[in-house]
Amino acid sequence: MTDPKYTVMVQAQVGVSYDLADSKYEIEREALDPIGAKIVEVPAKTEEEFIDAVRNTDALIARGRRISRNIIANLDNCVVIGLGSVGADTVDVDAATDHGIVVTNVPDVFIDEVADHTMMMFLAAHRRLLLMHRMTQEGRWSEGRPHHSDIPRLWGLTIGLISFGNVAKAVARRCHAFGLRVLAYDPYVGELEMTGVNVEPVTSLHELLERSDFVSMHAPLNAETHHMLSDDHFARMRKSALFINNGRGPTVDEEALIRALDAGEIAGAALDVFEQEPASTNNPLLHMDNVICTPHIASATARMAPETRRRLGRELATCLQGMWPRSAVNPAVLEKTKLRRWQPYPQMRGPNR
Repeated sequence: MTDPKYTVMVQAQVGVSYDLADSKYEIEREALDPIGAKIVEVPAKTEEEFIDAVRNTDALIARGRRISRNIIANLDNCVVIGLGSVGADTVDVDAATDHGIVVTNVPDVFIDEVADHTMMMFLAAHRRLLLMHRMTQEGRWSEGRPHHSDIPRLWGLTIGLISFGNVAKAVARRCHAFGLRVLAYDPYVGELEMTGVNVEPVTSLHELLERSDFVSMHAPLNAETHHMLSDDHFARMRKSALFINNGRGPTVDEEALIRALDAGEIAGAALDVFEQEPASTNNPLLHMDNVICTPHIASATARMAPETRRRLGRELATCLQGMWPRSAVNPAVLEKTKLRRWQPYPQMRGPNR
């Protein structure tokens, strides 16, 4: 492409990215090529090198590097930062809002995948699947049943959902099919939104922890939710309870979780995310018999990578043309920015519309 109308920049990827970006950007370019937008990779080793390269870019893809306040403060022309994920913790969203830059994400593409993985993880932990698998391999055929003598049947147990966003709602639907009672704690969601789908709202996180046989973390990561669960919270949980986290690792004080598991304050955990990723092979959680782990792959299916990349490209193209995106993490930017008059998101037109 010669003389592009817009430039979209992204940190050059080292290794495999979460969305399997291939440095060709053919999927993202489906929406970007028609408007004359060129994607440029930046092989920066430091934040300063990255800032020097992206200072005049029209858009950023938040991949391969955290987009910090320092980076954002040095963007002279950028109107949009695009994420190919639900979570926005790799971008300083407040800084973007302060500088009139909209941040887009993909909040609804792989919800069912994460909900399915959540169910798989807590059912496997509840039925002590890894231990049973190991016993079968080792010929310890008769030893399995005694390990289930203290496991209650699933029907009638209670699961508590921390935060009640799209994934939690999908988990609740699946839990009802298993006969579970579902509680949810989310001070930003109205009670009728919960009761309307047969979920009991609780206004106290402590109450949810004390009443639940399973506790599933679904909160986004931000200043309010960082280390949302720590020693006091795990101490309030039932000794027979299982903790599940397929959301964001730093919402949990990992050292506190390790202490709770070591002390028998909770029975076990099922984790797809960790406070530091990739998780160190020395992390005690990876070596506990009562913990089941996966490497942050809850959203991964054949559909996930192409659909998130396609949606990312569309959102960038929409914003570059001065139109409001489908999914803005920071709608408050409308009040902050004087750079551009945002138009409504374009509606599909056709003979039947």
